[in-house]
Amino acid sequence: MSDTSSVTHFGVLRHAITEWNLTRRLQGREDSPLTPEGESQALGWGRLLAQYSWHRILSSDLGRAQKTAALINRTLHVPLSLNPGLREMDWGQWTGRTLAEIQREYAPQWKMQIEAQWFFCPPGGESHEAVWKRGRQALAEASGTWPGENILVITHEGMIKSLMYHKSTVSAVPKSELNPRPYCLHQLTFSGSTLAVIHSNFVDMSCVCE
Repeated sequence: MSDTSSVTHFGVLRHAITEWNLTRRLQGREDSPLTPEGESQALGWGRLLAQYSWHRILSSDLGRAQKTAALINRTLHVPLSLNPGLREMDWGQWTGRTLAEIQREYAPQWKMQIEAQWFFCPPGGESHEAVWKRGRQALAEASGTWPGENILVITHEGMIKSLMYHKSTVSAVPKSELNPRPYCLHQLTFSGSTLAVIHSNFVDMSCVCE
């Protein structure tokens, strides 16, 4: 990843696997701990990521992201900052449920929300549009504070998809072909007022462990 005075580079990565990931429950603003496998993942990611030049780590302040960042940083040894703007989407009343349960028990509400697309908003939660706004703001602030740096971002699947798929995000790859996969490193840049996807699934981290 190159470093220029005008472009800030972000390597964006989802947190390691948690207990609720295993049962496919929506975590949102709630937390479940990393599994032993997840902790091993994060330690292994640190060694893999050490081949790149990182100036710092910027993480969501939710526990699972913080823990992932801290374990990675045992190898990288760079400044680590937290930003609540990088939190996962708030699923409101549906937090802790599985998608199968929601689709079965709240079928009409689920259908209505799917049709709302970017304004999909779980009861008591927040929309994809709201997630994008705060995530983009977090990256804009980081770019303004640390212009030209290479920053590793530890966040959440919903946030990553919101940042990459939004209509305002520039990408050489058609939005329909981005397909950001879990446990892959994605490369984004921020320059001026433009957020851009440089590489989707830039580095596959899925098979890396301690």
